[in-house]
Amino acid sequence: MKGMSMRVIVSQTKAEMARKAAGDGATLIRNALQARGEANIVLATGASQFEMLENLVRAEGMAWNRVTAFQLDEYVNLPVAHRGSLRLYLWRRFVTQLPLPLRAYHGIDSEAAAEQECRRLDTIIREHPIDVAFIGIGENGHLAFNDPPADFETEKPYIVLHLDERCRRQQFGEGWFSSFEEVPRQGLSMSIRQIMKSKAIICTVPDERKAEAVRNAIEGPVTPLAPASVLQQHDQATIYLDPPAASFLQKKQT
Repeated sequence: MKGMSMRVIVSQTKAEMARKAAGDGATLIRNALQARGEANIVLATGASQFEMLENLVRAEGMAWNRVTAFQLDEYVNLPVAHRGSLRLYLWRRFVTQLPLPLRAYHGIDSEAAAEQECRRLDTIIREHPIDVAFIGIGENGHLAFNDPPADFETEKPYIVLHLDERCRRQQFGEGWFSSFEEVPRQGLSMSIRQIMKSKAIICTVPDERKAEAVRNAIEGPVTPLAPASVLQQHDQATIYLDPPAASFLQKKQT
């Protein structure tokens, strides 16, 4: 975790934000492919990633058959056929939309024993240092399913977590579940330290409902109570915002 060079880019529209984030992310992937002949990426889900992923799968000149992708997080004990399944989300919106098949896609098996699934993914990701992590920020400031107060210390790549009420209400509010009670209470998630090991981070955050979390992440202190604030300590993290998401910021951003 290096020092205080996180960038913030505020676009004029949500569509422009998504194009910029995807374009910059695609460039980082191409750079890794050129340097090493392969690239490793992490993919987030949720409503905030819709437009970014639509642009990313259409990026030109991408040798996706030399890219290995990891899923950022998933619910515990949720059938993969459920509309709230994050693995299903990525399968429909990313994996099957690419012009070339990925070299490998390491999704999270939500129906496997959670701790065993963590160990399986830990073994794989340790052999695949991440070039680009595509992430978002939750309404409660979470990164992946690392709700506040987040664990900034664990070195485990993937961990099992209890989801707080605000996180679960966000998932219900986005329409993934028919009732709040249906939202799972546990998630399997990439840890904060594992996310921060990524060489570059592309963080896409639209909508006013995220504005408070965005302000805390960018202008507040680095604290587990605002998990996304840890991005301030990454030397190649960029947060892409639309005007509503940036509306609580006190300092003018580029």
